[in-house]
Amino acid sequence: MPRRNDISSILLIGSGPIVIGQACEFDYSGTQACKALKEEGFRVILVNSNPATIMTDPGLVDATYIEPIRLPVLERIISQERPDALLPTMGGQTALNMAMKLDEAGILKKYGVELIGADIEAIQKAENRELFRASMEKLSIPMPMSRVVHSVAEALDVAEQIDYPLIIRPSFTLGGEGGGVANHQEELIQIATNGLSASPTQEILVEQSILGWKEFEMEVMRDHSDNCVIICSIENFDPMGVHTGDSITVAPSQTLTDVEYQQLRDMSFQIMREIGVDTGGSNVQFAVNPRDGQVMVIEMNPRVSRSSALASKATGFPIAKIAAKLAVGYTLDEIPNDITKKTPASFEPSIDYVVTKIPRFTFEKFPLSDPRLGTQMKSVGEAMAIGSTFRESLQKALRSLETGHIGLDPQIYSKDRDLDEVLEEELSRVTSQRLWFVADALRSGWSVERLHQKTFIDPWFLMQMQSLIQEEIKIAQQSVDQVTRTDLRRWKSLGFSDALLAKKFQVPEAEVAKLRRSMGLSPVFKMVDTCAAEFPSETPYFYSTYAQENESIPTDQSKVLILGSGPNRIGQGIEFDYCCVHAALAVREYGFEAIMYNCNPETVSTDYDTSDRLYFEPLTFEDVMHVIELEKPMGVIVQLGGQTPLKLAKRLHDAGVQLLGTDFESIDRAEDRELFAAMLNKLGLQQPANGTARSLEEARKIAERIGYPILVRPSYVLGGRAMVVVESEDRLEEFFAEAIKVSPDHPVLIDQFLSNAVEIDVDLLGDGEKAEVAGVMEHIERAGIHSGDSACSLPPFGLGHDILEELCKQAKSMAQELKVCGLMNVQFAVKEEDIYVIEVNPRASRTVPFVSKAIGVPLAKYATRLMLGEKLSSIGFEYHAPKDYAVKETVFPFMRFTGSDTTLGPEMLSTGEVMGRGTNFEEAFLKAQMAVFEDSLDRPYVFIGVMDEDKPKMVIVAKMLEEMGYKILSTRGTFQVLKDQGVQRIQITSMDASEEGNIIEYILRKEVALLINTTRRRKRAVGARHIRRLVLAYNLPYFTTSEAAVQFTKSLHQLGSLENLNYQPLPFPVAQNA
Repeated sequence: MPRRNDISSILLIGSGPIVIGQACEFDYSGTQACKALKEEGFRVILVNSNPATIMTDPGLVDATYIEPIRLPVLERIISQERPDALLPTMGGQTALNMAMKLDEAGILKKYGVELIGADIEAIQKAENRELFRASMEKLSIPMPMSRVVHSVAEALDVAEQIDYPLIIRPSFTLGGEGGGVANHQEELIQIATNGLSASPTQEILVEQSILGWKEFEMEVMRDHSDNCVIICSIENFDPMGVHTGDSITVAPSQTLTDVEYQQLRDMSFQIMREIGVDTGGSNVQFAVNPRDGQVMVIEMNPRVSRSSALASKATGFPIAKIAAKLAVGYTLDEIPNDITKKTPASFEPSIDYVVTKIPRFTFEKFPLSDPRLGTQMKSVGEAMAIGSTFRESLQKALRSLETGHIGLDPQIYSKDRDLDEVLEEELSRVTSQRLWFVADALRSGWSVERLHQKTFIDPWFLMQMQSLIQEEIKIAQQSVDQVTRTDLRRWKSLGFSDALLAKKFQVPEAEVAKLRRSMGLSPVFKMVDTCAAEFPSETPYFYSTYAQENESIPTDQSKVLILGSGPNRIGQGIEFDYCCVHAALAVREYGFEAIMYNCNPETVSTDYDTSDRLYFEPLTFEDVMHVIELEKPMGVIVQLGGQTPLKLAKRLHDAGVQLLGTDFESIDRAEDRELFAAMLNKLGLQQPANGTARSLEEARKIAERIGYPILVRPSYVLGGRAMVVVESEDRLEEFFAEAIKVSPDHPVLIDQFLSNAVEIDVDLLGDGEKAEVAGVMEHIERAGIHSGDSACSLPPFGLGHDILEELCKQAKSMAQELKVCGLMNVQFAVKEEDIYVIEVNPRASRTVPFVSKAIGVPLAKYATRLMLGEKLSSIGFEYHAPKDYAVKETVFPFMRFTGSDTTLGPEMLSTGEVMGRGTNFEEAFLKAQMAVFEDSLDRPYVFIGVMDEDKPKMVIVAKMLEEMGYKILSTRGTFQVLKDQGVQRIQITSMDASEEGNIIEYILRKEVALLINTTRRRKRAVGARHIRRLVLAYNLPYFTTSEAAVQFTKSLHQLGSLENLNYQPLPFPVAQNA
């Protein structure tokens, strides 16, 4: 059936900010859907609050609203735009839940908006636990015993009927948020409380545990003619009990028999039909009992999911694009496969290689939280690798993680304890390090059977790991000069890197690389073609392997290689992928061939049609050089992918590779503390007093000279890793040791800490001779909060004209001195009238997408043109501060990490960002807050409990809140100050749960609109009933800095009501010498 002609405009809802469980895979799927619908001639309207996405680029769709994804906002936009249809399946759980709310509120009916892609009944049957169970009973497909409950008391009743452990699954949440495994009553009460808070319908499923069963996923597509296809089967390395987003996963499934595979395939189709998903993709999760083969269905997602992105990259099949086309009337047999151009989308993909995904964790950012993995997702990113075998793809995936591992490296153990005893203890729980403990157990003589009994990991996977460990032992028994070509070829085909072999041989990596080359050994590149080479492929998407035939035939065109940013992590996320995508677009527009290199399956950069050629490979020197040697690019771009490619810059430069953009020497001059200080002296600029230390004694001397408080940080890291404000000498030893551990090859940087200074970010473009400011951002929070965690405003809201001019002058002088070609970011601190340079990064920063959206200029694209040789004068870019305001606000994963406190400091903790836009600062700031928090402002009370130094600032806050009709609840000390200053509607409360009338009681009764709570940052865990944990569970607006609290209150007071906000799409970009 052809495209529908009875609809002409379609609304898409994005997934909002990057959070754990909902990351940049939805930018990938949303971007694909936008392009597919535009290709079909529809008018497309997009609502998303996340500026760091390709999908929110102005011009991609007809109307782009970077606005809060909230019910009143959506209603206003629908009333303005009058779309014919809403496609809710491309924006993760956020979009699906919003579609449900729009339907329940009668808004879709009121404006005549049709849901396409999945109807309300299908969404409810898949997402509502009781309805899904009833559907499965109708099909006679078993599920674990369970019951839906709406209170903790009901959950305890279920525990009387089903034995512990119990699985808790909240309804309508993402990434298992609020869920967990309860082993006893105390854990059940805690997890059930969190789960009921997290679920928008206040319901949780209490379920029989099937821990230890094997877990499989099927990615399924169906059209309205009932054509069904399996896109990919995915097997979890980790058994049931670990969220699939936190598990190592392998595609295609490795341990299913053909009969079992067909059984899961048939069940998936039955489920799709019964639930009623008839125009798009879904993900169905199964558990299989390894003892008798019994199958149970766990759940289904009636939308494009995280696994859909993995399945798309694993097979080359563009799930989101096809799903969008199905939603507007097409059937699978009418849509051509983009990869082969010969087969229709109704052909099931077939692959002749193995894909392994390994999640990336950042528990080091939350050291006091519980590191165990369970049914609530905790990973912040993932790396994917492709190889001819599971062993090869596993080893490639391990070195793609960038966590210091180059393979199954042995862990370091204390000599005070018996190793077997330690392994027993570590393997009795599941943590992010379990894979390496499994490897160590095999090294120390554990049998596959013993390991299987302990971990429930399938014996086949354990045998594969055992064979790698056995090869490792053989390697270590040889010296490098004894190695034969046969041996080396076998090791390379098993995925051993030159670096790992060199470590075993105890020689430099370059020596192994030289030996390999002398033996004529290098990988070939195979094509990802969706059809196991049965049909010719037209899309150049490659992976390396040690086989015979090379399928990547370079063209004669001039080409540019763009190095991506690898797996997402805190400090290096989607913002850098955004820059890489723009680079590919600019290179292609120039008529050069754009070659993308990355290992992150969630991204737009690794979409098959973003670049001319795509290499899905680990971002290591060895792997990158293989592609460079084959493709021979005219240049390589390293400054857009964050710290990952920059870390390779020196070795690539030393190997004679042409790096485009800012010279390597200039990058080093900005990163090296002594060289940087000399440059500032030359330019007559000042920086905080500082020094570099390689020992604790040196650090003490510098601190004595500078005076406390000091800022201690390792060099060559992103996201403020291990950065901390040290207030006295007795704390210095602990924090210095941590900084050395994070970056052992580089000195620790020590700076005077500027209390109460205002931080400023300035982004610039340079052509190697001249520089132009691209954006000036003023941070809301004072110095001491990492710039990635602080809210900021463009243009600045509180700086005088003279200071602004001087900031721009200083930034340009540094860019010109460093001969910046491309992008640069400068961080300043302004204290009274003094300007201090904090740091300079001659590369793209995480602010680039935000600034680009705020000023309406594609900065990363312009930077690429400058790197390719254009001048600023020919691009025609000049900075003019925008008339309207844009405010960036950040989101945090505290809820996922039990015990973590919500206070902020110099180390970055946020996972994503939102943007508020307005005709004035107050409107923009308020909209940014709306995009982060639930709307609870109609409740009667505001809590204020702050440190002594913040109490005077709270007087104006309390008085404005009083004027707006709120009653103030305060801790005793804050109460006294506010009462003495004339605040009338105020009463004392306590943060102690044992005292009558405590603040926790008010929160539980849903009477609190807003919380303001500042405290000194300390290394301590906080309990689930602590006020700063409860605000997370109830998603209430809260502020842990006085600056943000003041700005929020001022903004709310000035605007009077959220009803007075204005919502407009981004202006279309004006072509400038494009």
